[in-house]
Amino acid sequence: MMMGAAMGTGVGLAIGFIGGSLQVLRGGAGPDGPLRLLGKYMATSGATFGFFMSIGTVIRTESDLTREQEEQVRRIARLPGGLRILNEVDARRAARAEQSWNSK
Repeated sequence: MMMGAAMGTGVGLAIGFIGGSLQVLRGGAGPDGPLRLLGKYMATSGATFGFFMSIGTVIRTESDLTREQEEQVRRIARLPGGLRILNEVDARRAARAEQSWNSK
């Protein structure tokens, strides 16, 4: 989640800088001055992008396994030939999912 928030904030700050700079050049700084206006644009854009990217990261990295199952997968992966076993299990799971999808 932190990685998504950091990336989103960085992108938002850059876009806010570009948008704020264009606004200052096009419409003038206004009563607040150019730095305050630019800061407002950057803060708003950075917060918005950071918020939505953190939500997207949480959704994207959500696992359907419980913690015990994840630990079991890690233990199997450490065994000799464990990755081959996990790949076979994944292939069977994908085949079952495709079969159930096609039967609908």
